Amino acid sequence: MLKVQNISYSYNNKDLALNDISFDIEDGCFLSIIGHNGSGKSTLAKLLMGLLENTFKGKVYYDDVELNPENIDKIRKKVGIVFQNPDNQFVGVNVKYDIAFGLENHNIERQEMLKLIDEYSKKVGMNENLSKEPQSLSGGQKQRVAIAGILALNVDYIILDEATSMLDPEGTQEIVSLIKELNTKYKKTIISITHDLNFASLSDKIIVLKNGKIIKTGKPEEILNDEETLISSSLDMPLAIKAYYEAKKNGITNNKIMEALWEYHFKK
Repeated sequence: MLKVQNISYSYNNKDLALNDISFDIEDGCFLSIIGHNGSGKSTLAKLLMGLLENTFKGKVYYDDVELNPENIDKIRKKVGIVFQNPDNQFVGVNVKYDIAFGLENHNIERQEMLKLIDEYSKKVGMNENLSKEPQSLSGGQKQRVAIAGILALNVDYIILDEATSMLDPEGTQEIVSLIKELNTKYKKTIISITHDLNFASLSDKIIVLKNGKIIKTGKPEEILNDEETLISSSLDMPLAIKAYYEAKKNGITNNKIMEALWEYHFKK
């Protein structure tokens, strides 16, 4: 379980990027953290990974192990992060060496490393691209490689920091399907930092951030049914949900129509 207790953080010791944030995530949960630009989403992602200086107030625990400088190596064996721009994560000359990079840092023996590269490149559908250079891959393929590198380390928690925001619709669908499989089939705990409500609606739970504070927590249906919160947070609603609210505003009260619009989004 991940426990975040009363976290506050400031980049300049004056303005709070995060203001008294608390939440728990059960093992195997798919959590989405949503909010407009500047709401504190990416700051929270970096903090959860231990990428910010240890100047925050509050506590973060992974399976009762506190995130602090003494435990950071132990924590990073449990947690992996996939960033917004996949190009920023490539360190190898080709796909094979990029997946191997994290394994080398964990002193995995060569034969075991080769087995892991083969296993997880197949798992993300990139085993036929191991010799390719990063520049030759599509955005979706690059994200698959980044995820393979995380999976090869056998982490329990995967943090996705706007992992689909730079992808085309086809690439986005590829990654969304893969993430759902990682959560449901392989029981990975997923923490998705996103402004994409279509993506967020697939999760088990959503946290809405605004100006560094949590303003609402609930299941996707609860969050998407709160028009005031979505509008005040400058979040772009999915098309079917927009149509649902427009129908309500225009006095369309036919239950079948309204139910169809709502169900269309969650069953499509």
